[in-house]
Amino acid sequence: MGKDVVALGELLVDFISEGTGPQGNPLFEANPGGAPCNVLALLSKHGRDVAFIGKVGDDFLGSMLAEKAAAQGIDLQGLFRDPAVPTTLAFVHKKENGDRDFSFYRNPGADVMLTAAEVESCRELIASARIFHFGTLSMTEQGCYEATKLAVDIAKGAGVICSFDPNYREPLWKSREDALAAIRYGLSVCDVLKISDNEIELLTGTQDIDEGIGRIVSEYNIPLVFATLGPDGSRAYYRGKCAAVHPGFRNPDTIETTGAGDTFCGSALGFVLKYGLDGLDADKLAETLEFANAAASVITTRKGALAVMPPLSEVEEYLRIRKQG
Repeated sequence: MGKDVVALGELLVDFISEGTGPQGNPLFEANPGGAPCNVLALLSKHGRDVAFIGKVGDDFLGSMLAEKAAAQGIDLQGLFRDPAVPTTLAFVHKKENGDRDFSFYRNPGADVMLTAAEVESCRELIASARIFHFGTLSMTEQGCYEATKLAVDIAKGAGVICSFDPNYREPLWKSREDALAAIRYGLSVCDVLKISDNEIELLTGTQDIDEGIGRIVSEYNIPLVFATLGPDGSRAYYRGKCAAVHPGFRNPDTIETTGAGDTFCGSALGFVLKYGLDGLDADKLAETLEFANAAASVITTRKGALAVMPPLSEVEEYLRIRKQG
């Protein structure tokens, strides 16, 4: 029996600001992170069988990441260790307006050292999955790009649903053109797309979400698209039409937004596992958006994401309270 979801990409350390120390120096907490693994952690918390393919350094931070990911119930048979290149680091700075600024230590980092040969050794793991999920950060270097494309080819050849989240991080790309090429590749092969409002504008040049998604779907014929709009909620597009819209849950306890998009994505994939891609309707997609928005709202009340994903019962209770209020 294959996994519900297999994801490929980055597993890294998010150093999140914790204020200043007694000497006035900035303090950072080392949180396990990386978008694909965050998605898997949420799904695992909700009872799904998941596995990760990626690479960390053969160092103490790599060991910490492996330990934390395994503790979330993620199968790590596809996790490789690099003896020469250290684990990738990201420092997350919170701006006054609530947005985040990222500083990456990845030139290179172990996550982009994943090879096609290593992916080939995971062929059966990918081919037997129900969903294969990936993003663009595994495509910033040529060798890892080829490894990612091989994984997608394996999944597509086996009839596995392919899920894609661009997860655009400008500092990690040599040029915007390279990033756009990788995003367009992902769009050309995915069956499920999770994309943010900023990424829609980046791709299409328009801030009109419906118009932007219309252009994307018209060109790439993606069956199911989830557009996330930050605190303004999300929209679902099925077979080219906007099928559901749900406002965001503004949470007074929000402290930072790291992992909110990944939490939404994992929740949405849970509903794809539940309902499939055929015969979706407005009610099912509205249910999906409501739950995914709620889960994303909950994760904003804690630092980090991978090790603190809300269990199913917590999201359901949050929704119950919000509906009563």
